[in-house]
Amino acid sequence: MARRYDPDRRQRIIDAAIRVVGAKGIAGLSHRSAAAEADVPLGSTTYHFATLDDLLVAALRQANESFTPVLPPGTDLAASLARLLGELLSGDRARAELEYELYLAALRRPALRPVAAEWYEAVAGALSERVDPATARAVVAVMDGLSLQVLLTGAEYDESGAREILGRVMRP
Repeated sequence: MARRYDPDRRQRIIDAAIRVVGAKGIAGLSHRSAAAEADVPLGSTTYHFATLDDLLVAALRQANESFTPVLPPGTDLAASLARLLGELLSGDRARAELEYELYLAALRRPALRPVAAEWYEAVAGALSERVDPATARAVVAVMDGLSLQVLLTGAEYDESGAREILGRVMRP
């Protein structure tokens, strides 16, 4: 039997893993569940991702790519960040929950920690173009806190309240 060339298979497996985690949480992800969701043989998942952590790292990396703030000079930084958070939390809430679940999985899965740190450094780096590094780290912490409060409580996102809090953190 000839081997079929499938250049998109790895990406389909990552996308499938993200869908599985979104529907069932990280506990619901296995090589088998990802293979079924991607409609590929089980061996394909283990070929591309030797361990489940390898698959989770790829999924977290992909999730990271979707949120790196673009902060043009001359704009109100607190307002821009509050608007970005609003887009993240109000747009596709399931996607935001998924991204935080993957991010927080690093607490129990050491293999994910470097990828979670990459996200943190990317966001802090983008902010450091507008504020000092210590303030950038504080802003990332506040954004994480605000996001988790909304996601965990089911509360509506309050953009004006977020803008006020972020503005306080960034005051000289």
